[in-house]
Amino acid sequence: MSNPIVVIETNKGDIRLELDQDKAPNTVANFLRYAEDGFYADTLFHRVIPDFMIQGGGMDLDLNQKPTPYDPIANEGAASGLKNLRGSIAMARTNDPDSATSQFFINLKDNAFLDYNPAAYNGDGYAVFGRVIEGMEVVDAIAAVSTGFFGYHADVPLEAIIIKAVRVE
Repeated sequence: MSNPIVVIETNKGDIRLELDQDKAPNTVANFLRYAEDGFYADTLFHRVIPDFMIQGGGMDLDLNQKPTPYDPIANEGAASGLKNLRGSIAMARTNDPDSATSQFFINLKDNAFLDYNPAAYNGDGYAVFGRVIEGMEVVDAIAAVSTGFFGYHADVPLEAIIIKAVRVE
């Protein structure tokens, strides 16, 4: 079975991803469901931390949390064996390992401390479910924008980084 390819269309350019359906089937299915429903259209990359990650997929253009139509998913960080390496995409979540819904992040460098490690503070880690195969220069351009505060949000790009759509090829 071939892995799904998706394109995140942004106002900075396109990011093409290969999703690892074999190793993270539930996480991939969740992401594809949001993509196919058009949920990601007109959302933002709302959190940018240079030399760490860019995060998006949950805030509308006014930086309001977009209501998610689906329940959170179980964290596949332990089962998948996938690592938070530069260019990998992983699910964002709260302190509850099984709280991921629509938000995701793309790693700007190898972030081993985010991987599954039962001895670590985060235990279950952050579930990686794919990797950038084209457009890492777009990811790096997003990572280079100036950031600041917006209300209680930190690391917010001062210029809107808009996700126009996420489409499945």
